[in-house]
Amino acid sequence: MKLRSLVLLTIASALTTTSFAQKGGGSFHVGVKAGANIFKIDGTALKDEFKFGYNLGAFAEIKFDDQWGLQPEVMWNQTNYRTANNFNEIYPGGKSDLEGKLNYLSIPLLLTYSPAKIISFQAGPQFGVLLNKDESLFENGKQAFKTGDFAMLGGLQLNLGSLKVGGRYVIGLANINDIDNKDKWKNQGFQVYLGTRIL
Repeated sequence: MKLRSLVLLTIASALTTTSFAQKGGGSFHVGVKAGANIFKIDGTALKDEFKFGYNLGAFAEIKFDDQWGLQPEVMWNQTNYRTANNFNEIYPGGKSDLEGKLNYLSIPLLLTYSPAKIISFQAGPQFGVLLNKDESLFENGKQAFKTGDFAMLGGLQLNLGSLKVGGRYVIGLANINDIDNKDKWKNQGFQVYLGTRIL
């Protein structure tokens, strides 16, 4: 419920900011983007290895002036993971050395600073909602992952006209382990992407 409220607040803030930016002589653009996630889930019950996934979605550019702006996004993000060889010892009934994937609807809200037209530094929070229930982790089909996630992002974007090329690091701040609190699981990793303005 808290996550839903935060998401709604983020969307409302972005819409209000857009209105102010347009009135103040700023600019507004929208576009699409896609790329790769190189993620892992931290935790002793999971293997400490980065695995490839995908990201796909849409973004908005809200420019206050030549240097400052906001970039809200709506993204589909995939995180792949593998359980540790002793997962069933840590969590009886669980499956060891099992590959799985988590698909998130993610909403980043990034503050953008552009010291030059070609480059932008970005940072901000990201809210995530788990879209799939990975019920294969336990023999009884028990759900192991929380439905919400929260992370901070930081990165660099190249602005080549309407083309966008970027990279980010994602640090998960929320424990996504829905079994117990003895092993904290957090998403983290790199994102690279290619995007383009469409409006």
